[in-house]
Amino acid sequence: MSEVLDLSIVIALLNEEESLTELHDWIDRVMKEHGYSYEVVFVDDGSTDDSWKIIEGLEKSNPAVKGIRFNRNYGKSAALDTGFRAVSGRVVITMDADLQDSPEEIPDLYRMITEEGYDLVSGWKQKRYDPLSKTIPTKLYNAVTRSVSKVKLNDFNCGLKAYDLRVVKNIEVYGEMHRYIPVIAKWSGFSKIGEKAVQHQARKYGSSKFGLERFVNGLLDLMSITFVFKFKKKPMHFFGTLGIFSFLTGFAFICWLIGEKIYLLNTSGTARDVVDQPLFFLAIVALIIGSQLFLTGFLAELLAINTRKKNDYLIRERLNLD
Repeated sequence: MSEVLDLSIVIALLNEEESLTELHDWIDRVMKEHGYSYEVVFVDDGSTDDSWKIIEGLEKSNPAVKGIRFNRNYGKSAALDTGFRAVSGRVVITMDADLQDSPEEIPDLYRMITEEGYDLVSGWKQKRYDPLSKTIPTKLYNAVTRSVSKVKLNDFNCGLKAYDLRVVKNIEVYGEMHRYIPVIAKWSGFSKIGEKAVQHQARKYGSSKFGLERFVNGLLDLMSITFVFKFKKKPMHFFGTLGIFSFLTGFAFICWLIGEKIYLLNTSGTARDVVDQPLFFLAIVALIIGSQLFLTGFLAELLAINTRKKNDYLIRERLNLD
């Protein structure tokens, strides 16, 4: 039976050739100082520089280094999800490859998972070395996410996080959902989520791979993940409720129009034709929409039952992994 590792460190990267060796040496030093058994899984998300060559060189000198290389750029969520499938350590750490996350934080994160019983611990960069154009939208984004998800974190987007192995093996990260891993974890039943203030390093090499558009995408992703996790196993509850409401509203208006005509005919002898009233056509539209929403709910239920998970990320190479 193979030894259970203390730590698995997953590093998703894109064109970070300048920082990889320095980051590896820093991690290795911290691991040896604390006597951890560990593995570092570098997930190269389609880099066009020499990042993969450097990872190959690191693996030759350190058997704890493992690598996964995508055939093209799929995004950070795909890289993390693939890395999660490959790890086996008791505690899983994610961190960025740009040296802005400090490996010195790992021992405390490890202790919070193993001794304090947290399912997930997220880093909180209280003091950031970023321009106002990035920090102000980040504060707004975090406030909105806290309000919607009810997960009380100050920094959802911090790349430095620690997970119990059970968490990463039982969640799926896709699209651009890496920003919402704490939300996904909570809604998957891993509710003991903590936060630790961590040191934020100024970027030493290269430039950020994310622009301001990520905040717009982040809001859309939040709406998507909220809907999917609430209704993915019971879509009829969403579409059916709207369908019934629309159908009954349209039906009530038609009954009211017919009743009004009967009343006027009995009292005054004259009444406007039901089909001559605009409200009649609005009621018909409501009936049709209600029926369509109800049928949509049935189709969504069938898809939810029959759809199977599929990992379609094309991996170009694996290094030191079965």
